[in-house]
Amino acid sequence: MAESWVNCAERIGVDLHLELSGPGGRRAALTRALREAVRGGRLAPGTRLPPYRSLAADLGVARNTVADAYAELVAEGWLTARQGSGTRVAERARPSRRTVGVPARASARARGPRHDLRQGRPDASAFPRAAWAASYRRALQAAPSEAFGPGDPAGRRELRETLAEYLARARGVRTEPDRIVICSGFAHALRLLFGRDTPGVPDGTGGPGAGGGAAGGGVLRGPLGVEGYGLGFHRELLAAAGVRTVPLRLDEHGARVAALGRERAVLLTPAHQFPTGGPLRPERRAAVIDWARARGSVVLEDDYDGEFRYDRRPVGALQGLDPERVIHIGSVSKSLSPALRLGWMVLPERYVEPVLAAKGEREGWASVPDQLALADFVAQGSYDRHVRRMRQRYRGRRDRLVAALAERAPHIEVTGVAAGLHAVLRLPPGTEQSVVEAAARRGVALDGLASFRHPDGPASAGDGLVVGYAAPADHAYGAALEALCEVLAAA
Repeated sequence: MAESWVNCAERIGVDLHLELSGPGGRRAALTRALREAVRGGRLAPGTRLPPYRSLAADLGVARNTVADAYAELVAEGWLTARQGSGTRVAERARPSRRTVGVPARASARARGPRHDLRQGRPDASAFPRAAWAASYRRALQAAPSEAFGPGDPAGRRELRETLAEYLARARGVRTEPDRIVICSGFAHALRLLFGRDTPGVPDGTGGPGAGGGAAGGGVLRGPLGVEGYGLGFHRELLAAAGVRTVPLRLDEHGARVAALGRERAVLLTPAHQFPTGGPLRPERRAAVIDWARARGSVVLEDDYDGEFRYDRRPVGALQGLDPERVIHIGSVSKSLSPALRLGWMVLPERYVEPVLAAKGEREGWASVPDQLALADFVAQGSYDRHVRRMRQRYRGRRDRLVAALAERAPHIEVTGVAAGLHAVLRLPPGTEQSVVEAAARRGVALDGLASFRHPDGPASAGDGLVVGYAAPADHAYGAALEALCEVLAAA
């Protein structure tokens, strides 16, 4: 018997797909199909099924066939039938918690750890739902019709204008809307800049940093200087694009940029080095700009949590020192949510057209309604208010971490400036791996410092933990600290 679709949306509010096949005739096939729909969770407990006549008409079977199938399933306990309320899926007929075909290991992984202290994760419970929803409604109501058709690969003008004003005011960035390109985050920006099939750009200086239109190149080419500790995901992305990365040593003042030589570009986190935690000192900021000018190279500035400094005002963006030698890259993944795939590149003029060509006319765009909503969210002051609120919350989280360690594990030092969404805890030499494993046994998810080291770089940062204090909700943070301190007290 062929597959049949039962469309009862107007009568019961659901679309029901039944496969009527197999031995035993139509009644047996219908009984079997309904039982499987309940067992698999496609028919949830309490769902009202169509009346006999309606389902029989949709399936092209006799009404008695449906009545008999319902009666059999009522007798087995899959369905309930009560006068005046029709036939419904029984409440006790809930599907197994394990999804059919999903291994138990995957289900456990989906549940996650008891205490999530991994880096780079903002407090998801703090997302400003009401303010975002209000901005979304206003943005959609005010949007012209053309906003919902093919648009500008640079991103919506409304957002680029708003970002130009905000970045100048809050981060000291010098730019204009036509030099901002909206992307879906930092990784997307790297793919656009270093993708294998994207066009090169003439540097205009005759220096060795010329963008290079060589086959297999991108808007930028390697070798690329990088900090000796950083996200492995970014290094893997660059390696996949054929870009060789050269690690720079780090100390308490950030990357040792004096070691830069013939690299065509350098990638830095100058506001708050990730993950070791120090800002790039003023002399080194000036030095890297001088290097870029002399070599015809470019600096990529990852401003991943530039708004979150707790012991003083946030350090201004490096881009403000020379807008023609710095590509400033930011996103809302830490300040608002990683679920909002919205970021931006502030580009020197010579890179705008090649980046737009790399982006293409249709694909790889951030959601236009989200762009419009973010423009309104910033323009209304909601973004500033949210950042100030989260700055206070995260500062409180960091202070609680420092106080708890001072009391429970005073031999553990918290290093780096008071900023960002994580802290680095120094460990006795040779203990990092055992502490990470001990934490995992107690259900505490965190990262060891060694996991961020460039494979060609020295282990200059020593043993340590990268503890994200932002991810747990407020009610769960105390228990997470307690579990962490129990592990570290024995370290």
